[in-house]
Amino acid sequence: MATLPEFRWRLAPDGYATRRQLRALGLRPGGQDVAAVLHRPRRRRAPLVAYLYRIDHAKPVRPMTPGRAAALAKAMRARRTCPNCRRDAGYCIPRSLGMCVPCHDSPTRKVSHA
Repeated sequence: MATLPEFRWRLAPDGYATRRQLRALGLRPGGQDVAAVLHRPRRRRAPLVAYLYRIDHAKPVRPMTPGRAAALAKAMRARRTCPNCRRDAGYCIPRSLGMCVPCHDSPTRKVSHA
């Protein structure tokens, strides 16, 4: 089994990009395998690893269809809806709270000990 080329942080040659960098260029990996690994040193913890893909093998991002846009809007609406008061909070409900901030801070809120 061949090993992947490894590069240190900021020393990857041209022609490689992370998923985020590909997306910024309007591209996606398009089914290609990881081409290289990028190591970012961290002082006290394990080093971070980023996977690199070849830009010349990347494909254009698929266009947003009306169906995909509707599904995304529905999912985002569900993330903004408080399960306690059923109102649109205007922001994504924090998973740590499980409800909107006014409901969480309310002195009459129901506390479930599951």
